[in-house]
Amino acid sequence: MSGISFFERYLTVWVLLCIAAGIGLGAIAGDSIEVVSSWEIAHVNIPVAILIWMMIYPMMVQIDFGSLRNVASNAKGLGLTVVVNWLIKPFTMAVFAWIFFDHLYAAWLTPEQADQYIAGAILLGAAPCTAMVFVWSYLSNGDPNYTLVQVSVNDLILLIAFVPIVQLLLGITDFQIPYDVLLTSVLVFVVVPLVAGYLTNRWLISSKGEEWFKTHFLPRLKPWSIAALLTTLVLLFAFQGSQILEQPFNIVLIAIPLTLQTYLIFFISWFAGRFLKLNYRICAPAAMIGASNFFELAVAVAIALFGLNSGAALTTVVGVLIEVPIMLSLVSMAKRWRY
Repeated sequence: MSGISFFERYLTVWVLLCIAAGIGLGAIAGDSIEVVSSWEIAHVNIPVAILIWMMIYPMMVQIDFGSLRNVASNAKGLGLTVVVNWLIKPFTMAVFAWIFFDHLYAAWLTPEQADQYIAGAILLGAAPCTAMVFVWSYLSNGDPNYTLVQVSVNDLILLIAFVPIVQLLLGITDFQIPYDVLLTSVLVFVVVPLVAGYLTNRWLISSKGEEWFKTHFLPRLKPWSIAALLTTLVLLFAFQGSQILEQPFNIVLIAIPLTLQTYLIFFISWFAGRFLKLNYRICAPAAMIGASNFFELAVAVAIALFGLNSGAALTTVVGVLIEVPIMLSLVSMAKRWRY
C-alpha cells in the first residue's frame, strides 16, 4: 500500500467518522442548518461549490493534455475504455437501479424514494472516474502514461457526453430535468477547474520545473482535497441525518446495486481486455476507470438538481462510502490475476 497516502488508504474510516459527525451536527443544529442550502447562485450551492472545487482542482492540475498525441499507440485500450464508460456503464447502472429500487425494494421504499435513488445511481453511472484512477492504476502496476492519456480522453468526452446521457436517463425516471442547471453544474465542476488546472500545470512547470511541480506543489494540494471531501460529507450528512436515523436500512439497500454494478463493470472491462489481448498494464487501468466513479461530480450535480437533503444526493454519498474498499479489492484481484 505504499502508493496510497494514509488518508486515502483509510478514506472509508474517515467517511464513517464524517457520517457520525454530520448526523450529530444535524441533530444539534436542527432546522437552522437548512439556511446553508439557500446560499445559491445560478442553482449552485456556494459552500458546496467551494468544497467541490477544492476537491477537483488538485486532480485536474495533474492532467497533461499534451499526452493526447500518444493516443494512437494504445488505440484498443482507449476504445475499450470509451465503449465501457459511455455505451455500457450508464445504462447498466440505470437497469440495476430500476430493478432494485423500483421492483425488488418495492416493499420497503416509496415511489418517491425509489425515483430519487434511481436518479442518484444514474448520476454515478454517467460519471466515470477522472482522478482516483491514478491511484488505482499505480497500485495495480498499470502503465502511468496510458492512464494519463485515458483520463485526458475521458475528460474530453465527459464535457460532451455527460449532459445528454444524464438528461436521457433521468427523463426515463419521469423527472423534469432543467437542462440549464445540469449544464451549469458541468461547467462549474468540470470545465472551470479543468481549465484552471491546465493553466496552472503549464505555468508552474515552465517557471518552476516538472520536478518541483511533482515533489513540492502536488503534495501540498492533497490534504486540501481530502479535507474538502470530508467537509462536504459532514455537510451532506448533517442534512441527511434525520433520514438516516429513521431509515438506516436504506443505506444498505442503496449500497447493494451500486456494489454489484462496480464489480460487473470491472469484469466486463477486464475480460474484454483479455479477449483483445491487451497488455496487463493497459488492461488493469482500463478496468479500473470504468469501475470507479467521478463521485465529486455526481454529488455536486445531485445537490444542484435535487437538493442537499435529497435521496439522490444520499445515493451519491453512499457511492463515496463504498468506493474505496471495493476498488482496493479490485486492485488486489487484478494483481492476483496478473498475466
